[in-house]
This record gives sequence, structure tokens and C-alpha cells, in this order.
Amino acid sequence: MPRWKALPEELDPQVREFASQLRRLVDRSGLSLAAVADRTGYSKTSWERYLGGRLLAPKGAIVALAEVTGTNPIHLTTMWELAERAWSRAEMRHDLTMEQIRISQARAALGEFGPAPGGGGPQTPVAQRAAEPLPAAPRPSGLGVPMAEPGAGRRVPPQGPDRGPGGGGGPGTGGRRRLMMFVAGVVGALLVIAAAVLLTDLGGGDDTAAPKPSVTPTTSAPSLPAGVKCVRDSCTGQDPEVMGCGGAFAKTVSSAKIGAALVQVRYSQTCQAAWARIQQAAPGDKVTIGAGTTAGGSGTVDADKEAYTKMLAVDGPESAKACATLVSGKKGCTVRQ
Repeated sequence: MPRWKALPEELDPQVREFASQLRRLVDRSGLSLAAVADRTGYSKTSWERYLGGRLLAPKGAIVALAEVTGTNPIHLTTMWELAERAWSRAEMRHDLTMEQIRISQARAALGEFGPAPGGGGPQTPVAQRAAEPLPAAPRPSGLGVPMAEPGAGRRVPPQGPDRGPGGGGGPGTGGRRRLMMFVAGVVGALLVIAAAVLLTDLGGGDDTAAPKPSVTPTTSAPSLPAGVKCVRDSCTGQDPEVMGCGGAFAKTVSSAKIGAALVQVRYSQTCQAAWARIQQAAPGDKVTIGAGTTAGGSGTVDADKEAYTKMLAVDGPESAKACATLVSGKKGCTVRQ
């Protein structure tokens, strides 16, 4: 029976090559997954995900594996960087696909209400008149501004005493007067706007410009190392290996021997969170993590003889405590080292 299962077909070729290389390193070292997990600080379950192509190993795990197997870490991290880019591109494509699906579903749902009012239907008389192009108006003598003639596509107000023949000023005098007044009003408005802009640029004629309001700099969240995806409260309930808090970013701060099992508190200063781990245990043994009166998650041992809990945000390594309940009936908790 082969040691490794086939890698997923949908894996990016770059990620597939990287996972295959990790498998070759483990095979060449002759170590079991349990031994790799013990020497690198990453759990056996995590290594099964990394080597199975279900999860991209964090950089810390790759550096630790290089040290365990005697491999040049520079070459291995170079391959990891290429695989990490390919993994990110695959996640982006997945996100775009899901977005397109949501857009299609939204469009289909909106289509159930029928076409939008006026969309593609017969136009109203007002819309038809608005869509008709206006013919070029003749240029009356004596004026430099074009004026539309009656019947040229627009309604003309009814003739008044000074709008038609016999009115004061001759034919069209009232219309020309209104047009000239309109033009004068537009020019006056433009002059006012120009003056306001000019005064604004010059500070209203005062040599001292108005002080600009001070901007209070915002405090941004501290940048996290590459591969670390959470800090403090955002880590609670998360898998430490998946979120990049394990490996080189974690250390054992307390431990206890309960029966044949070893119980530990693992703490990450980078993530400001802790979790419990149990090793050399029997299937069914249970481990929990807590901090004061706050209870965290739990983990149950399976055939791997080890388990770990999800993370719990803590104020410091001294506040976290791991407890175990064995199938043999023995119980116990860790003590500060």
C-alpha cells in the first residue's frame, strides 16, 4: 500500500510540485509523520494536510522541515514562495467565481420582477420630443446669438403686445430683449463665480491664509509576520496551525505528565494566544485550554495519539492552563514551568 494518497486534481501545478518535493524530503529522511511533527513543532494532523495538498504549509514549518531533514532552507523557501503565489492566485480565482455566481443569482432574482419601467417600451410623447434633434436655427441680422424660430421643434409663447406685429419695438423686439437679458444674466453669474474662485485662491485678499485643520494620525494595527493571519481576540476559536501561530512562533510555557500522556500549554507571543496539546496519549483522551474563569476549546485524541485545541486569547503565558481527562479516569492540569 503506498504511503501517500494522490494529490487533488485541482491543485495548481506549482503547488503540486512543491507538495511532491516535501513528500520526497520526508521519505528520504526516513522519519514518520509523528517524528516530523515532534521535531518541527507542528502537529501530525497539520503535516498530513500540508503533504496531502489540502493546506499550504506556513513558512515556519518549511524552515523547520529543512533543519530536520538537512536540506538547504534557501532552496526550499524559494519553492515555497512560488507555491504561495500560485495558492494566492487560485484563491483569487475562486473568489471571483463565487462573486460572479452571486451576481448571476442577483440578476436572475431581479429579472423575476419584469423589465424596468420604460425600458424598451413605447416612449411617451415628452420622451419622443426630447429625443428629436433640433434643426439649426437661422442667424438673425444684428445679433451674434442664434435664436430658434417658431415651428423649429420648440413651442413658442403666445404673441403679446410687444411680441408681434404692431407691438412696441417692431417684430420680434420683445423676444430679442428677453434673450439679451438672459445672456447678460449668464455673463454676470459667470463673473461672480470667477471672482469667488479668484478670492478663494488668493485667501480673500488677506496675505495670511486660513490655517488648515490638523489631521490626527490614525494608529494602524501592528503588522504581522508573513503567514500569521490573526492576533489576540481574532485568534480565539481558530486553528493555530492554519492561522500560522504555531511552529517558530510558539513555545511550550507549561506542561504536566498525566499517566503516560504529556500535556502542554503552547503560547504564541506573536498571536497573543494559547492552546493545549496532548501527546503520547490513548484514543479518547481529552485535553482542554482555559485562562482564569474563561474556558476555551477542547481536543480529543484519535489514532494519532495526540491532539490539540483551538486557540484562546490570553493576557500572557502565565494565565493559560491545560487540563486532561484520560479514558483511564486520571485527570490533571499543567503547572507553570
